[in-house]
Amino acid sequence: QVQLVESGGGLVQAGGSLRLSCAASGSIFRINLMGWYRQAPGNQRELVARMFSGGTTTIADSVKGRFTISRDNAKNTVYLQMNSTKTEDTAVYYCYARATTKELYEYEYWGQGTQVTVSS
Repeated sequence: QVQLVESGGGLVQAGGSLRLSCAASGSIFRINLMGWYRQAPGNQRELVARMFSGGTTTIADSVKGRFTISRDNAKNTVYLQMNSTKTEDTAVYYCYARATTKELYEYEYWGQGTQVTVSS
């Protein structure tokens, strides 16, 4: 099994910055994909940003130019740098990973979620 532990959520004023971290641990052979989704009240969960093991990234149009995803492969950790935040960025942010375990099975994993609130 693989565990994802998120940190860095909280309250920020609009225009401010916040950095989320997500560390993967457990029976990991390879992390194939890590990223962030978010879900605001009444909305569906949506992709924010993701990074494949080779470095290819996908960034949602709504955060492009403001959010940056990065990854430390040695630490199995992914980061989301949130700059120029807007009130509409308020949501629970979930870390996501697609990993191959040491038993060579690929599974999807989700973190517990961390609340990000952007105040006006």
